[in-house]
Amino acid sequence: MIGTSKKSAAIRQMFSAIAPKYDLLNRMLSLGVDRRWRRSAVSRLRCGNGGMILDIATGTGDMALAAAAVTDGSVRIIGVDFCGEMVEIAATKITASVHRERVGLCIASCEALPFSNNTFDSVTIAFGIRNVVDRVLGLREILRVLRPGGKLVVLEFSTPRSRLFNTVYRFYFSRILPAIGGLFSDPGAYRYLPDSVSTFPDGERFAEMMTRAGFVNIGRSELTLGIVTEYRGEKPVTPC
Repeated sequence: MIGTSKKSAAIRQMFSAIAPKYDLLNRMLSLGVDRRWRRSAVSRLRCGNGGMILDIATGTGDMALAAAAVTDGSVRIIGVDFCGEMVEIAATKITASVHRERVGLCIASCEALPFSNNTFDSVTIAFGIRNVVDRVLGLREILRVLRPGGKLVVLEFSTPRSRLFNTVYRFYFSRILPAIGGLFSDPGAYRYLPDSVSTFPDGERFAEMMTRAGFVNIGRSELTLGIVTEYRGEKPVTPC
């Protein structure tokens, strides 16, 4: 079995290779629906004036910018990603946006967040928890940096429950998506995507993982016929 550090390095290298085409392929392969998923997630955020939001696995910065668009101008957003090439692209997009003064970036992994305890009002992670090698450690790190009562919102691909739709979905994910992705970028990356989705403990299993990490008030919603699941949880106001 591949070691944790080697697996993480391999995933990082893969994202480095596809970074230049990442946004283009996201829009093409999701038919633009990924924007709707992010809007749903940021509508769940809990953050008052002067608060702070952390976006983990920020990639090219789409979720961080979506959070900035729906929050007060006094709210500070920080995006982190373990892939430097992704962060470079995010920096270019943020610099060109109207939110550039309040969205910051840094390179870090979910398992080792460089922030003090009880720092953030809300944390988001969109399509990134699947790539965290030690998910339990990552969730505990998120819990650590959240303020008491703070909220975590996760978006992740999942397996549709409809047998018919699941058949179509799997064909698209395993055949069409890698073929299209391979025309523009690293085909291996788009073979990794369906493989990683099929092995991700989605639904109730991931909700239970959040509970074991210490989150309370767990909730989840299926989006777009179950292609994506939105998970929500809170840090206890008082220690358990």
